[in-house]
Amino acid sequence: MKGGPLGVRGRTRSARNVRQSSRSPSQASRYQRRPAYFERPGHDGEPAYVEFRVGDYRHELGIVRGAYAPHGVGAAPAGAVLYWAVDDLDATLDRLLAMGAEEHQGIVDRGGDGFVTASVVDPFGNVLGIMTNPHYLEVLGSARPS
Repeated sequence: MKGGPLGVRGRTRSARNVRQSSRSPSQASRYQRRPAYFERPGHDGEPAYVEFRVGDYRHELGIVRGAYAPHGVGAAPAGAVLYWAVDDLDATLDRLLAMGAEEHQGIVDRGGDGFVTASVVDPFGNVLGIMTNPHYLEVLGSARPS
């Protein structure tokens, strides 16, 4: 398989959408403290899916009601951890904790070369990763006109 599982046809471009589950997308939406880009109601009129655009490249963060999620919503944190690049890891972690998140994994220096991570569990049971990432800054710098 040339290029790995995501590189069979064409090339892998970029992460575009990450979905988190919540028992109440309405409450999770308020937690984001920004207007939703898109919202789809469920059969009962309550939101089944709420989408936000975040970051420099307006990546999609989707929150799907647990009843519509392929794995439902359990009592324990679960799912893949997507790490968001942040400018100030300490301040971002403090803000998330102040907003009701709980520490999942404290600050970890991943080798002394600027890659530092932390993760929290949001009030809806999703694991959210944050990191400083020199590679991201390098790519971002090369993508912007000088």
